[in-house]
Amino acid sequence: MDVVARFAPSPTGFLHLGHAYSALFSWDTAQRLGGRFLLRIEDIDQTRCRPEYEAALLEDLAWLGLKWEEPVRRQSEHLDTYRDVAAGLLERELLYPCFCTRKEILAEIEAAGGAPHGIDGPLYPGICKRLSAQERRDRMAAGEPHALRLDLERALAETGPGPLEWMDLGKGTQTARPDLLGDAVIVRKDIGCSYHFAVTWDDALQGITLVTRGEDLFPATHLHRLLQALLDLPVPEYHHHSLIRDASGKRLAKRDEAETLRSLRETGIAPEEVRERLRAEQA
Repeated sequence: MDVVARFAPSPTGFLHLGHAYSALFSWDTAQRLGGRFLLRIEDIDQTRCRPEYEAALLEDLAWLGLKWEEPVRRQSEHLDTYRDVAAGLLERELLYPCFCTRKEILAEIEAAGGAPHGIDGPLYPGICKRLSAQERRDRMAAGEPHALRLDLERALAETGPGPLEWMDLGKGTQTARPDLLGDAVIVRKDIGCSYHFAVTWDDALQGITLVTRGEDLFPATHLHRLLQALLDLPVPEYHHHSLIRDASGKRLAKRDEAETLRSLRETGIAPEEVRERLRAEQA
């Protein structure tokens, strides 16, 4: 099988060394194995994504010495596709509309004296899951803002009793635990999609065989593996790498100016030095 690796940043800030690590690992893997390297711009959140950040990341990656196939896929240009695919899951009753606000969810959890905890905190308490089919239809027809949540119970029943697995290059065979995320939001009410849905669909559409990303996204892969099963999509290999940290041991973030590629470039550092540093992290 030919290797198809990708780097899929969101243009919400300048790239830092952690992003460069993911991009370089994917690029190196594709080069070493005679495969392909793709760049995808994950810009579905138009309130946070900026054209100037996209221009900057393209500049930074070229400076680093990476080359990618054209055209670059931009998720914002394919929102209708994601909505159509999600509509199919809704028709299969694997998704349900959720009209709740954050405030209402927190109030429900507090009134109940708590809720089961998942990876990211309390799981959704199922307020809108208890609505009748007629009430759901009426509120949707009235144009009430809503997200679409995964009906985890129905989804697991459809995928069957066998385990859902994926191969992680650093951790070996992994068994998906989507229950750790509960009835997760698959379609956000503000943008008509979600990271989870768009990235899962695009990786399959583009024939990605290796997904490289930070270990902070490892929990999301439990959900992505379930979506792959529900949509009958191929399962790539994954590499969830350790997070790159600054000299004090703090995890790098886009708001940390000192370790952005742009800031490093302004100091006069050569791209060869950055590549050597990142490859040393991989060793």
